[in-house]
Amino acid sequence: MLNQIDLHRTDLNLLTLFEVVMAEGHVGRAAERLHLSPSAVSHGLGRLRRLLNDPLFLRTPKGVVPTARAAELAQPIGDVLARARNVFAVAEPFEPARSTRRFTLGAPDGVSAVVLPPLMAALRDQAPGVGIGVRQVLPTPGETSAERAWQFAFAELESRVMDLAILPLAEVPARFHRQLLYEEDFVLAMRAGHPLSRRVTLARYCDNQHLVVSLQGDAHGFVDEVLAGQGRRRRVALTVPNFMMALAMLAESDLVAALPRRFVQRQGPRFGVVAVEPPVALGSFGLQLVAPRVAMMDAGIAWLVEVLASHHQEVPSNRRAKKSPARGRA
Repeated sequence: MLNQIDLHRTDLNLLTLFEVVMAEGHVGRAAERLHLSPSAVSHGLGRLRRLLNDPLFLRTPKGVVPTARAAELAQPIGDVLARARNVFAVAEPFEPARSTRRFTLGAPDGVSAVVLPPLMAALRDQAPGVGIGVRQVLPTPGETSAERAWQFAFAELESRVMDLAILPLAEVPARFHRQLLYEEDFVLAMRAGHPLSRRVTLARYCDNQHLVVSLQGDAHGFVDEVLAGQGRRRRVALTVPNFMMALAMLAESDLVAALPRRFVQRQGPRFGVVAVEPPVALGSFGLQLVAPRVAMMDAGIAWLVEVLASHHQEVPSNRRAKKSPARGRA
């Protein structure tokens, strides 16, 4: 957006001006929010137009509307400003009760659905001004190495796109801090009153139609590998891209799915979905809080780690988590 030659000559307050005009859709109202005159805002927009080589905003009888280029730039400019605000927030002592910082947490949706309710309750009591943004993070499809499967999440942590991530990993690269948040295993999820729930055997389980959570629509998951070891197969009738959709589909069908226990316990009741013990062990895995070691020097991030751990951690943090399937499909 701004090359190195321009950057040292550029007033980065112009990005704030852009953000406010984008939000208000009106130069006059933007001027009021910024405590500037309308002519000063117009002058700033003129400078920004020359820098970005685009009109950015077009006048209408009711205000201004963004050009296609301005709409395209809104998100990256917002990201730049959010990071800049965090830099200054970090420079000040972190006081949860007074802070208005916004933290970004990355996690698979089956994990965020477990950790967010108690986290938001804790923030309401301890830090009502703190905000949380959640990014859906998923393993690279087809990658069998756990570390490589989550490489994208590591990159986003190091670039500070995310402050923290919760990942199903036993080990992380040495440059990252990790803390075991909780251990998870799998249960069979199905609607209340499902015939299978009355008597679960391996044969009856395999005879049912199955649902698999897979972003790419791949019907083969680690459960199929467990069943193959028992000389069994199953029929996958449906794949869905996320865990919450899985619960919705289970609630209105006779499909069966192997899903994380805590996820089903927390979110299943609202869908009328119950957890049933599987007829064969499906494995377990540890959910790790992961952050760059340098980020743990930030008092705000260290505090957030402590809050998350206090609501979920049930085992010592130095206990090794069991290896989980890198693909993440059941």
